Amino acid sequence: MSQLQPRTSDELRALFLDFFREKDHPVLPGSPLAPHDDPTLLFTTAGMVQFKPYYVAKGSIPYTRAATVQPCFRASDLESVGRTARHQTFFEMLGNFSFGDYFKEEAIAWAWEFSVDRLKLPADRIIVTVFEDDDEAWDIWEKKIGVDPKRIARRGAKDNYWGPAGDSGPCGPCSELHIDLRDDRSGPYDLDSDGDKILEYWNLVFPQFDAQPDGTKLPLRNRGIDTGMGLERLALIMQGVQSNYETDLFVPIMETVRGFAKGVDTTKGDGLVATRVMADHARALVFAISEGIVPGNDGRGYVLRRILRRSLLRANHLGIEGLVLAPIADSVIGRM
Repeated sequence: MSQLQPRTSDELRALFLDFFREKDHPVLPGSPLAPHDDPTLLFTTAGMVQFKPYYVAKGSIPYTRAATVQPCFRASDLESVGRTARHQTFFEMLGNFSFGDYFKEEAIAWAWEFSVDRLKLPADRIIVTVFEDDDEAWDIWEKKIGVDPKRIARRGAKDNYWGPAGDSGPCGPCSELHIDLRDDRSGPYDLDSDGDKILEYWNLVFPQFDAQPDGTKLPLRNRGIDTGMGLERLALIMQGVQSNYETDLFVPIMETVRGFAKGVDTTKGDGLVATRVMADHARALVFAISEGIVPGNDGRGYVLRRILRRSLLRANHLGIEGLVLAPIADSVIGRM
């Protein structure tokens, strides 16, 4: 992967939005981390949250396609944060969307075009997955894009069926793009055991159903497209590093945390995990508090309180004393 042109995270955001602007997508601002009109969600967890009504709208909608960079907050993977190369509490999601406009063929073709033509990712390192019953997506990848069937895999609902965001709303099968980062690719790949060496970087969701609170699924009025590509993972790939924490999005924050650590090796083992957790949680806290979400005893406030407590515990592990969260927060703000 050394042949890739290194890209900063700022360049990657702009490259993505410019590409979809060329495809006639209005570029819209992301929605708040705390959804204002969706009581089923504590936080915005995906780019499509603000667009949920458009998939089920009966009348006219302001646009039938869009592109965004969406700040997202997910607390479901807290125990994995810091222990893997790719899990974050707060992250940015690059997304393109269709509401009753284009569908699978265009979404797949544009994802491939952006990956191979704009990012210059090696085509033979891209592995795609489709939902086990989605013959349509398989045929598009194999027959229209030309992907070798050996690099297409069928997966069950656990991996390749998305939604709804909350207890109701749009959902459907998805197709994921992975990049094969293994040094030795002479043997077969294994999506389940190759860990961070085969990294999912883009999820193309095909919303076709409207999930009801009772679990039933009705045909979606405006079937469409909902894609999400994590900026942090994309930066990992394009900057040629081994983890999200080594990208330009995290390096200044990691260095600030390390500057306060005492008597602990922050480059490996539990010291590295603690450093990563503090950097990740600082980003999550800064972005949430900037929107008026504060630590408390219930709801969103309780989630932030838990994250704050985890940060302080990791600070103790690193031998950090005193009020250091403020200067770490300053490093987050300096990178925003």
